[in-house]
Parts: sequence; C-alpha cells; structure tokens
Amino acid sequence: MKIAVIIARVLLGIAFVFAGVMKFMPMKPGSIPPGDTGAMVTLMVAHKWMLFYGLVEAVSGLLLLAGRFVPLALTLLAGLLVNIMLFNATLFPGAVLPTLVLGALEIFLVWAYRESFAGVFAAKARLKATA
Repeated sequence: MKIAVIIARVLLGIAFVFAGVMKFMPMKPGSIPPGDTGAMVTLMVAHKWMLFYGLVEAVSGLLLLAGRFVPLALTLLAGLLVNIMLFNATLFPGAVLPTLVLGALEIFLVWAYRESFAGVFAAKARLKATA
C-alpha cells in the first residue's frame, strides 16, 4: 500500500509540475484552440489566471514530489482539479480521460492521507448527529 501511495503521489506531482511550468511559457497564436475553448483560454491568459493556476499547480506538484505538506498540496489541487474537469467536460471533451485519471489519483491520495482530513469528515458527522 505504501508503494502505491508513493507511486500515485509522484505521478500526480510530475503531472502538475509539468502542467504548471508549461503555463509560464508564452502561448503561440496558432496553439490556442478555436471557438469557445480558445475564448476562455485567451481570457485566462489576458487576465493572468493562467499564471496563477501555473504557480499553484507547480508548487503543489513540488510539494507532492517532496513528500512534504502533502495534505495541503492535495487541498490546493482539489479545487483546481474540479475546475479543470468542468472546463474539459464542457469546452474540451477530448481531454476528459487524462483529467479523470488525475482525479482518481487525487481521490486515492486523499483516502490514503485520510487521517489528515479527519477533522473535515468528523465535522460532517457531527452535523448529521445534531440534525
């Protein structure tokens, strides 16, 4: 089990370090997809959201690779992954499968580090008990 957690952590870390660093590279005009997807990407680049995403992805990926503050990295990546999944599901369906693989790795790692998230799940249980 420990080896599976390390493999998942390293794979997710490599994917997000690479994705984050790539967002710092200037986009060539021909590389922006056409239609609504391109409009959304253009807006995100123009308003520096891509740089913000890239920074969070790269830092979280490095934390996963280093094995330090893994729950923090997973928490930061959870919001980004939901956003990426929604973007791909609605605007870029061809990239849904890799996103689902990253989502599965994220869920597996959250389960593996569930002790760190116990307070979140305990609060939900307390709310059910008082209702």
